[in-house]
Amino acid sequence: MYPCNPASGAGMSIPSVSDLATIHERPVELLQSLIRFDTTNPPGNEAECVAYINHLLTTAGFETTLFARDAKRPNLVARLAGQGESPPLLLYGHVDVVTTADQSWKQPPFAGRVVDGCVWGRGALDMKGGVAMMLAAFLHARAEGLSPPGDIILAILSDEEAGGDCGARYLVEHHAEQFQGVRYAIGEFGGFPIYVGERKLYPIQVAEKQVCWMQATLRGRGGHGSFPVHGGAMAKLAQLLQRLDQRRLPVHVTPVARQMLGSIATAVPSPMSSALTQLADPSLTDKVLDELGQQGLMFDPLLHNTVNATVVQGGEKINVIPSEIVLKLDGRLLPGYTPDDMMAELRQVIGDDAELEVTRHDPGPAEPNMGLFDTLADILRELDPAGIPVPLLLSGTTDARFFSRLGIQTYGFLPMNPPEGFDFLQLIHAADERIPVESLEFGTCAIYKALERFRSV
Repeated sequence: MYPCNPASGAGMSIPSVSDLATIHERPVELLQSLIRFDTTNPPGNEAECVAYINHLLTTAGFETTLFARDAKRPNLVARLAGQGESPPLLLYGHVDVVTTADQSWKQPPFAGRVVDGCVWGRGALDMKGGVAMMLAAFLHARAEGLSPPGDIILAILSDEEAGGDCGARYLVEHHAEQFQGVRYAIGEFGGFPIYVGERKLYPIQVAEKQVCWMQATLRGRGGHGSFPVHGGAMAKLAQLLQRLDQRRLPVHVTPVARQMLGSIATAVPSPMSSALTQLADPSLTDKVLDELGQQGLMFDPLLHNTVNATVVQGGEKINVIPSEIVLKLDGRLLPGYTPDDMMAELRQVIGDDAELEVTRHDPGPAEPNMGLFDTLADILRELDPAGIPVPLLLSGTTDARFFSRLGIQTYGFLPMNPPEGFDFLQLIHAADERIPVESLEFGTCAIYKALERFRSV
């Protein structure tokens, strides 16, 4: 049986050959194997990694099904049969990773080495580490003969890092029958500790912002590079960028943000508790964010729709002044808001010089279903009595936005308990990405407990 003990993996040795019958007891070994598949997206090429997971599952006796829009980018679905007395629970995670190009690593990013008590490699945190936790817990459930009241479904996904079109979106749009009846899911991103003052908080993700990508086209008089042009497309671009840099979009305190701020304010002492309470007052929000400085950075995007300029396209020759420039904008909408809201707010900031259009919008639900929150929070309290679970609104996006179209509420629940000072948020998508061995085992234990306790929900 897997030793559900957060400290059990310290100093463990990693066998070179897996005993598949007990592989669920070794989530570190699982993660090492997953990291060694280079699934950098683009292009992804997740097929070999998914085939490895498929082999583990079929060897353990699971029936699996592969679904693919592109043969090199399959998705896998497996099911642990329940008693049919309650809706299924979905676990899902992606095996593609972002690039390591132009990064300087202390350890090879696809070697999966265990050094200084951590598993190093691209995806250790985002999110092959989470997949290893889920896979170990899922295999453990089979080995222990767990018979939950409803099925437990495991989905291994491709393409999350580049939009999910070959992964979760494809499954939701073309194979929704695989998730019939599912109300709750566990996915990324949450269950990790953050510190506010001296308080240790465990945010559990219950909501996320929406993708709202746009492009702004700026036009003006072009000409020969030797003749001055004033007020052209380049000048308009400079003015637009300066306005984006200097102004926020309007404040919006959504219900989930208010709940998150209230939960944290209750958990922390003054003066931080007072500041968090004031953040929920739209007339004070921006002033308090400025006063909080670095501490306010995590709350700023949770209280505004946001826009960042990310790509500029314009000009082909150094001696030709371009008459048209296209600026790509990464917009993120709060729950409950629409692209029309974004365009109206953005116009108030940048003016009318640019032609604006939305290039992609992935909608999400306005409000979360909190029905599983207390169960997950209780697990974290049990494993770490010093921690305080709180709901999290994520400023980014995950595959949860696609599963929400089927009425599925995702909880970002990949628990980790790294030593204080281990800033894993700075390691995601960065050089030297790694996860402490103890954190990986902590998370595996927490997810297994969730599978056991789902019967009471």
